[in-house]
Amino acid sequence: MVRAIKGTLVECDPSIKSIIVNIDKDNNEYIIEDLDDSHLLIKDVMVAQLKARLEEKLKENVPFVEDESGSDQQ
Repeated sequence: MVRAIKGTLVECDPSIKSIIVNIDKDNNEYIIEDLDDSHLLIKDVMVAQLKARLEEKLKENVPFVEDESGSDQQ
């Protein structure tokens, strides 16, 4: 019997896609289908949770850089 799963098409850079695939690799709870280098089909009910996990990963991996140029000072 065929089972349909409602999904959301996500388009992103290959670097972000790599992070999403890495998040999903253990439990396979987010990705329905890996379509190409920049597109994924994500389970519709999991999109918000995936966004939160992705934001956490980006905060861990991308350091905050302060603007020390003083351009906003007079």
